[in-house]
Amino acid sequence: MNFKTFLRHVREGFKNVFRNGWMSVASITSIVVSLFVLGVFILLVLNVNAIADKADSQVQINVFLSLNIDQKMTETLENEIGSMPEVSKVVFISKEEGLKQFREDMGPDAAELLGSFDEDANPLPDKLQVEVIEPTTVPFVADKIEKLNETHAEKPIFKVNYGKGSVETLFKVTKAVRNIGFIFVAGLAVVSMFLISNTIRVTILARRKEIGIMKLVGATNAFIRWPFFIEGALIGLIGSIVTTAVLYIGYSSLESSVTGDITLGLQPVAFADIAPMLCGLLIGLGVLIGVWGSTVSIRKFLKV
Repeated sequence: MNFKTFLRHVREGFKNVFRNGWMSVASITSIVVSLFVLGVFILLVLNVNAIADKADSQVQINVFLSLNIDQKMTETLENEIGSMPEVSKVVFISKEEGLKQFREDMGPDAAELLGSFDEDANPLPDKLQVEVIEPTTVPFVADKIEKLNETHAEKPIFKVNYGKGSVETLFKVTKAVRNIGFIFVAGLAVVSMFLISNTIRVTILARRKEIGIMKLVGATNAFIRWPFFIEGALIGLIGSIVTTAVLYIGYSSLESSVTGDITLGLQPVAFADIAPMLCGLLIGLGVLIGVWGSTVSIRKFLKV
């Protein structure tokens, strides 16, 4: 196919979009509705995954130290834990800092419940707060830290706490959320493809006589197909661009309102961070479905 013929196909494809009027509008509307539902669900899954990632990242290991160890042993233990390849950060929290934080966490009840505790009468031990690179390694790292007691005669570690049981459950739940979200998005994408392609098929069905006449006067299959390919791609492109614009306006409004309300304690994923992926996916999917729907729909009408 030479360039002049290709330009002719492109021109005919553009003309067909506007020539078919309401049928093109119906196809574009079908694409907008289907991709909008898909886009909303993708945004929901991305935000749920972000919440799950945040929950995973907040899992920490608290290493409570024995009361009889000195500063040198504390520093040695801190260095040993910090040198573990799975550990990203180790923070020493003195018992004074721990009591202060405990009072803040207790809120108004602190004065009544902790009134007798002060620097001289502090029941809390010093502790090391350990953060890991990969949250799922928390149980493994906690076991490694506990075993450090075996290498020191002083037994410097009183207790290692990371919410055993609850943490494993949290990891299972967040993994299930991600997997279910992926399955639903994939399933919804397939359903959207069939809904949109069926709408485009109805559009082409209304023009079967035109296709038959072109075939009878000697037009090749490729010559007939290309304008429909271009038309399907344009319909998909227009529908996906409209969908992306609607999602941007709606999500930006939601993002600003939720971010401004500190009482919710939620921070949605910034649209700017996910825009390239989301827009590329929706536009690519829209064009692909448009071309695919045209290809599948026109095939049987070429058998004249």
